[in-house]
Amino acid sequence: MTTIRAATPDDAALILAFVRELAEYEREPDAVKIGAADLARDGFPAPGGDRYFECLIAEQDGEPAGIALFFPVYSTWRGRSLHLEDLFVRPRFRGRGVGRALLTKVASIAVERGCALLFWHVLDWNEPAIEFYGSLGATTLDAWKRMRLADEALAAVAAQSHASV
Repeated sequence: MTTIRAATPDDAALILAFVRELAEYEREPDAVKIGAADLARDGFPAPGGDRYFECLIAEQDGEPAGIALFFPVYSTWRGRSLHLEDLFVRPRFRGRGVGRALLTKVASIAVERGCALLFWHVLDWNEPAIEFYGSLGATTLDAWKRMRLADEALAAVAAQSHASV
């Protein structure tokens, strides 16, 4: 039986383990730079602190089977939205409805919060995930490219802010 629960601060190391397993699956095992303390700080802040993400943990017969990590965003076209950053199910639990249970729970949270959109990214080579998402009615946004600034590039652009003020 699959159960879904909200992650707690005590789950920070477990969340990190899932993130590392996902990075391995996505062929980026050295990309994870965050630690359990960072996850605890950002997902479970002290009262009055900013919460940067929420996380659900799926358990199959009491064993951690998968996670869904998400956070609120805002669409200037549609309003409130949720971004699903990670949906990951450990290989031995795939095909048992764990991913569907996690995604439907995140979707129900989005609806409860009045969100117009739930969106996420999927690697173009991850055909099983693309087929799964399509079976649920998700559509791809092929015309859009995901952009990012990281590390030195982020710092360089941020430094320009001080120069232009």
